[in-house]
Amino acid sequence: MEIAGLVLAAGAGRRYGMPKALVPWHGRLLVQRTADVAAEAGLARTVVVVGAQAERVRAAAPELTLVENPAWDTGMASSLRAGLAALGATAAGAAVVLLVDMPGVTPAAVRRIAAYATPSALAMGGYAGRRSHPVLLGRDHWDGIARSASGDRGARDYLRAHAGEVRVVPVGDVADDTDLDVPAAHA
Repeated sequence: MEIAGLVLAAGAGRRYGMPKALVPWHGRLLVQRTADVAAEAGLARTVVVVGAQAERVRAAAPELTLVENPAWDTGMASSLRAGLAALGATAAGAAVVLLVDMPGVTPAAVRRIAAYATPSALAMGGYAGRRSHPVLLGRDHWDGIARSASGDRGARDYLRAHAGEVRVVPVGDVADDTDLDVPAAHA
């Protein structure tokens, strides 16, 4: 079964002061680094959803498969819907969702999550009792997730409603779920 990567990178990064997709990180942009993680983990294809400064991201990272979300300013949910819609036209039976502002997520963490991929799977990375990314969404759930996603909540409400089906996969020993909300977090 084909497993796809879905990178959410459409936000303006208001608190950060710039779109996080364009933030330099160890010689690459965060958007490139996140797509690299998906590729290194062995995912079949990766779609990157962009919005704020989409043309700058496209110019800076032309090697990536980008999907533009014209409603990016309404929150993460619209980006998740745009990405799932794009993947709906592929043979992918599941998608691993990665956030552009979590550079501590590693290929090893993605591989652990992806190992549980089926069209009916739901899984999240586990970090010492916290649930976080990466998140695995089996294709059977994509329509329900798209319908329930709103604002900046993404798949959160759907995953809570289906808590009994969500596998939490420990990844804290190979990844870090810190997100870069402000430049100080980058330092």
